[in-house]
Amino acid sequence: STGFINLTAHIAAPRTMGMENMFGWKTKIAPRRMADSSAACDGAIMKTRGLLAGTKVATSMGWRVVEALTAGDTVLTFDNGLQTLVEVRRDTFWVADMMVPAAYASVMVPAGALGNSQDLELLPDQGVLVESDAACDASGDPFAVIAAKTLVGYRGITRIAPRSSIEVITLVFADEQVIYAEGGALVHCPRAHICLSELGIDTGGYDVVPARDAAFLIECMMVEDQIAMAA
Repeated sequence: STGFINLTAHIAAPRTMGMENMFGWKTKIAPRRMADSSAACDGAIMKTRGLLAGTKVATSMGWRVVEALTAGDTVLTFDNGLQTLVEVRRDTFWVADMMVPAAYASVMVPAGALGNSQDLELLPDQGVLVESDAACDASGDPFAVIAAKTLVGYRGITRIAPRSSIEVITLVFADEQVIYAEGGALVHCPRAHICLSELGIDTGGYDVVPARDAAFLIECMMVEDQIAMAA
């Protein structure tokens, strides 16, 4: 893509000297987060997390489609500046002429809903980092990672039928990261390895909010939007 799109003021910028000017983002210090103790392997035939081919992410070379990335490329992260990819996993699924369960329906995020400059299609269990006063009240941290499917109904976000051919790209870092997608949406990426001995230990990662708590958080975020509009 040519040129870089500015993020809205409330989206945090990485702590990398000079990168703020390159992308036109404002600097904001973000707190560290607890490790995800709910990580588990996907047992389904088709993956429900990962980035769909065509999604643009911020890298040291600007905005690039995710399928063009390879191990060794550097990607811009929310907390840790530029980080190197240790692995890029690729999976392709064909669903033509098949009855696809509703659980696999993608999540369509319209432009602007999460700071994204373009419409963004996410898999239902893909983690998304959101900012909310309610999250801060509950945990002391205004940022929380929730599954994309939990966002349905928030700012026009809906579920849509999956494409007939789906290429899923999973970007893997040495440690958990949150990266920028389509101009400003913040998406969660896994670390290379998770040891059972580390579960429940603060390794400086991200706390993924359970489904029930995430649903309540979205309700609170809707109320926050209504208050902001009234003001």
